[in-house]
Amino acid sequence: MIQKKNIKINEKLYNFINNKVLKDININEDTFWNGFSDIVDVYYPKNVNLLKKRKDLQNKINNWHKENKSRDIDLKEYKKFLKKINYIVEEGPDFKITTSNIDEEISTICGPQLVVPITNARFAINAVNARWGSLYDALYGTDVLGKGPQGSNYDPERGDKVVKFAKSHLDKFAPLQNAEWNEINKIELKNNKIILGTLKEDDVNFLNKNQLLGWKTSINGKLAELILLKNNLHCRILINENDVIGKNDIANISDILVESAISTILDCEDSVATVDADDKVVAYQNWLGLVKGEIEAEFVKNKKTVKRVLNKDITYTTVDQKNQILKGRSLMLIRNVGHLMTTPAILTKNNNEIGEGIMDAIITTLIATHDFTKVENKNYNYNSIYIVKPKMHGPEEVEFTDQLFLHIEKLLGLPKNTIKIGIMDEERRTSINLKECIRAAQSRVAFINTGFLDRTGDEIHTAMQAGSFLKKADMKNAPWISSYEKRNVSIGLECGLKGKAQIGKGMWAMPDLMSEMMKQKISHPQSGANCAWVPSPTAATLHALHYHEVNVKEVQEDLLSSSSAGTLDDLLTLPLLKGVNLSENEITHEVENNAQGILGYVVRWIDQGIGCSKVPDINNIGLMEDRATCRISSQALTNWIEHGIVSKDQVLKAFNKMAKVVDEQNANDKKYIPMSNNEKSIAFTAAKELVFEGINQPSGYTEPILHKRRLEFKLRNN
Repeated sequence: MIQKKNIKINEKLYNFINNKVLKDININEDTFWNGFSDIVDVYYPKNVNLLKKRKDLQNKINNWHKENKSRDIDLKEYKKFLKKINYIVEEGPDFKITTSNIDEEISTICGPQLVVPITNARFAINAVNARWGSLYDALYGTDVLGKGPQGSNYDPERGDKVVKFAKSHLDKFAPLQNAEWNEINKIELKNNKIILGTLKEDDVNFLNKNQLLGWKTSINGKLAELILLKNNLHCRILINENDVIGKNDIANISDILVESAISTILDCEDSVATVDADDKVVAYQNWLGLVKGEIEAEFVKNKKTVKRVLNKDITYTTVDQKNQILKGRSLMLIRNVGHLMTTPAILTKNNNEIGEGIMDAIITTLIATHDFTKVENKNYNYNSIYIVKPKMHGPEEVEFTDQLFLHIEKLLGLPKNTIKIGIMDEERRTSINLKECIRAAQSRVAFINTGFLDRTGDEIHTAMQAGSFLKKADMKNAPWISSYEKRNVSIGLECGLKGKAQIGKGMWAMPDLMSEMMKQKISHPQSGANCAWVPSPTAATLHALHYHEVNVKEVQEDLLSSSSAGTLDDLLTLPLLKGVNLSENEITHEVENNAQGILGYVVRWIDQGIGCSKVPDINNIGLMEDRATCRISSQALTNWIEHGIVSKDQVLKAFNKMAKVVDEQNANDKKYIPMSNNEKSIAFTAAKELVFEGINQPSGYTEPILHKRRLEFKLRNN
């Protein structure tokens, strides 16, 4: 450990910052580390006190529920109690956020958003490059047009269906006068004008001529692309008579590229397993490579070595003969760790681990400033840095983050409010007090969103002593969740986020079920959300079609003049099992499904350091699992044990049974360590602890147990 003023820094992290990050920035090493130490001196004790307040509030709520257990919850009394202990804070007058210098991807472009683990360079590059996605590939390779492709050989019949669907979508995206896109057999550039024709008509015009922005030509001067626009989203029609698809198309259209993942959250939190300085250096190294545009990833695919790099920006010619730039990559946001976890990478003078979120905030901001010196392929057009901050409980914790960001700006010589904040509305005390949370950072807010899984985990843990909770699937139909989703949008709009910030919705967790996603996820733009999470670049391309159909700006305008917001009373109505009689089979199925999800996720987290996995559920449907999903599954089982729905022995029996199932599902993974009949399995031990010790975990979070057991695994295997 290297000591600088009042902190001690892991040598590997210290050298990385000095040699890789500070080298190209006009900040002196001693100035940086001494300033870092000063921030820790101020914010470490504040962070500790905020966590103590969480614990104190939880104890008061637990006691209240125990004292009132013999009768049904009186909502009026419950609300009065929560106000008395300042869990519900007093709401101030109306206001509008004053956030400025916001990139268009945040303020005015509505579309899909990806979240990707920062520690996986290949996934991160793919996500950032997913600003553009092939509609043909997305349709061909998924179940949107029926059962997915069979075998590895190209299926011409399926290909024809893809082209037909894609061109019918073009009829919605950019309709033509007196023609449909499947009739177009001529797309030419003559005298700096685009000519479209059919067998019947030589000159077909767009219904709205303003939708044609321009074109690209190939090296030999032939027309290569049309650039179209709808609802601030671009679409690129590729024209290539020599392409295997284009040569068989009457208009030589070889593909349709859809502007897909408008923004990408590079995640240092829920989807990663970073437990020590070595892990954090990997995360920061990848963030630096992404910001500087130098990151590369090599891997073997189909017995060939493939190298991935970041896309470059795209230059095209506008209809009025000017050169224009289209961004080639998603706008990158960085998600920091929340307030709870500490890190052994940096210690205080008393050898206490500092808050990992404090370290993330300083270092990820420092790295992000590398973009400010770039001329081409920039991430930030207005030199604003976007940090998504998860797991904050109430306005006091948002204010803490706001002040921390201010101190970091002073250290790095940045203008005030350079660092923008994304408030993840995923904890109960935040969603109840959302207006005041936004007020606490009203000059920084660039993002709010809902997250059903973490929010449900906190719902269960906070009211653990109130009674037994509904099954996970049934909670989605309870009054609180509807109110939660509606209030997030309505409060965001009331606080002036329209045209200035993202209002987001949560993840589609089934990456293989794209047909079902296309049916259901259109509800997100229809709800007034200008971005929503998807699990893959392919899903981003498909979800983008929803934003072609729905003008979110108009939806938000309608919502501002309506009164469809959810109520606080509904939000406070606990999704308890009272009056619902579950059969023995229903209970067993729910317990085993939760146990399987926990085991399938935890075994990769502990044994392989994989923080986000596609884990088959009990019906063999692959679900995206991260710490948020693990939190709800473990807390759900903890709650049922606490209230006698199931016994510890029943849950243990389910764990033992499901361990064998998970082992079988991972039989082809050479790195996998079986859990069944393995007394030394640290992963199996961790999974049990998440449930059997879940009642004592702060806010029901999984991180303390997962970090402890991952460190144990690394120590044992080093």
